[in-house]
Amino acid sequence: MDNMSVLDRQYKEMTETPVEKLILRLSVPTIVSMLVTNIYNMADTFFVGRLGTSASAAIGIVFSLMTINQALGFMCGHGCGSNISRKLGNKQGDEAVKFASTGFFMSLFLGVLIMITGIIFMEPLLRIMGSTDTIIPYSKSYGICILLSAPFMTASCVLNNVLRYEGKAVLAMVGLTLGGVLNIIGDPIFIFGLNMGTLGAGISTAVSQVISFFVLLFMFGGDRTVSRLRFSAVSWDIKDILNILYTGLPSLIRQGMMSVSTMVLNYMSMPYGDAAIAAMSIVSRVCNFIFAIALGISQGFQPVSAFNYGAKKFKRVKRAFVFCCGLSMIILGVLSVLSLIFSGHIIGLFRDDADVIRIGTFALRAQCIVLFISPITLAASMMFQGAGENLASSIASFLRSGITFIPMVAVLPRFFGIYGIQLAQPVSDIISFIIVLPLILGFFKKINA
Repeated sequence: MDNMSVLDRQYKEMTETPVEKLILRLSVPTIVSMLVTNIYNMADTFFVGRLGTSASAAIGIVFSLMTINQALGFMCGHGCGSNISRKLGNKQGDEAVKFASTGFFMSLFLGVLIMITGIIFMEPLLRIMGSTDTIIPYSKSYGICILLSAPFMTASCVLNNVLRYEGKAVLAMVGLTLGGVLNIIGDPIFIFGLNMGTLGAGISTAVSQVISFFVLLFMFGGDRTVSRLRFSAVSWDIKDILNILYTGLPSLIRQGMMSVSTMVLNYMSMPYGDAAIAAMSIVSRVCNFIFAIALGISQGFQPVSAFNYGAKKFKRVKRAFVFCCGLSMIILGVLSVLSLIFSGHIIGLFRDDADVIRIGTFALRAQCIVLFISPITLAASMMFQGAGENLASSIASFLRSGITFIPMVAVLPRFFGIYGIQLAQPVSDIISFIIVLPLILGFFKKINA
């Protein structure tokens, strides 16, 4: 099929289909992908939790390494993807191929860089992230596998996002879901069947990442996408490279600050013992699972927003944002109430330790009370990024995990002890919501004009 006919059909679909229908169609497979990804992250926590509190804490600590990998991958993926959507909105197919190829090979290079650097400095890195003497053996065995799979993880983020920005979220879902299912199956086999402990959990995760990468890569064959991945199409123009990096900066900030925040959280939890680190790691996984639904809806919204912004259909951008926020808040509100009611049972699923359950239950309840407002900050960041409003997007990205959370988790424990650790995220969510509102109103005023 001719590349331009594919582009014309895609343009009509993205600019004329009701935004509610578009967002739902793009969101559902993305939500499934996000949930499966979080389920297989939680699977490691669930199965490794049977090995002891220190092993459970190690998974939470190494999660910071995974987040760094994902941060670089999302920077390249969102950086090239946002450009792809806007270029397709302007019917510039060749430009889309250029940005897709450049972002993909850039992510592979960064993944290799992370792998080499991480392996060389592994122990000091894990210490900084919060590993105690009792945790370090477990975090090293799990961390080496995560680092070896880093290039595949970063590149998969680009493949996933290019498919999503083209409106091919179902294809992205297939690759991510297959990897997630394989990890869920592999965890008990490697951890208990082969008696490999945390090393087995790491191997299972790494293998699933590699397989997911090749499945996603396969999706770019044939006529399934306008974008193609060709080394010959890579742009060596510094302006294009900086464009990808600058446009993807909010994603790097969003994911990178999540990693930094996790490190700070683990470090501040250290005085309260391995149980506190394990409890807060479990709470983070549970809340991330719930939040994945809002993230999936927002990622379904982002290509709709970027495409229509590129086509100068600003009323559709505004309508899509309102629908995205409303739907996310309703779903998260319901799930937060259920999690609040059954908080003790949820924490107990991952670690049957009285201290872990006690600390985790209070923290989970506190976060669930305000979790429903957090999609507004997320959707705003996605909207700004899709429109090329990189400063506003960076500010919104910084809020929840950076500007507000890190000071809260650093200061509150000095006055309230472990309660400060448990309350840092909900307080941060409230402050972030208050700060982001003027940015949203200012953007709407600009596009209305």
